[in-house]
Amino acid sequence: MSKQKVLVIEDDLHIQELLKYNLEKDGYDVTIIENGEEGLRVGRESNTSVIILDIMLPDMDGLEICKRLRMDKRTEKTPIIMITAKGEELDKILGLELGADDYLTKPFSVKELIARIRAVLRRTTDSNVVNEAELNKTIIKVSDIEINTEKYEVRKNNQKIILTLKEFELLRMLAENRGRVLTRDFLLDKIWGYDYIGETRTVDVHIRHLRQKIEGDDSSSQLIETIRGVGYRMNSAGD
Repeated sequence: MSKQKVLVIEDDLHIQELLKYNLEKDGYDVTIIENGEEGLRVGRESNTSVIILDIMLPDMDGLEICKRLRMDKRTEKTPIIMITAKGEELDKILGLELGADDYLTKPFSVKELIARIRAVLRRTTDSNVVNEAELNKTIIKVSDIEINTEKYEVRKNNQKIILTLKEFELLRMLAENRGRVLTRDFLLDKIWGYDYIGETRTVDVHIRHLRQKIEGDDSSSQLIETIRGVGYRMNSAGD
């Protein structure tokens, strides 16, 4: 079985060495790139399993790299975990808005990073597996939204909508439980797959981005309803 490939785009030599040693020890094939332009090229051209991306790079910031990777068909679904010395809320939200799957602030635990890598890779692997028991539930329809759980595609009025893996999983989870209120903690546990205490804002950011894609400028749409102080519910009206 071939090793899963991790691309690290990071200019800090100490962190480069730390990640390369620990990730290779954990069985990953690791490539280290120290600048944004080269990292973007390698990310696009290599069959990378997950990208570890620093925001503060000398030639191009990680937010721009993330944006470009998400706009490229070759890397639009490649898991991206962003790391930075900045702890400001704005940087975190921007990273998530641009399509990052996860976010860590320096200094961070290598064990935690590895746990998060495993989580995003597990979700990516699971997305390519169709269980026989689920074949009869391939298509989920809610209002004018059609969710193909086999192809991982979403269409609205027969127009394809491009979602990140987490956005798709959130939409699917809400659709499969439409009419029920799902708490932020429940969604974090089911979608992110590990302890994410104190980071419920992550769910809010992804939901907001999801709404923009499936509801557009229709401010009257209440397909995904916010239950203040609790979580979210997908309404079943119009099924």
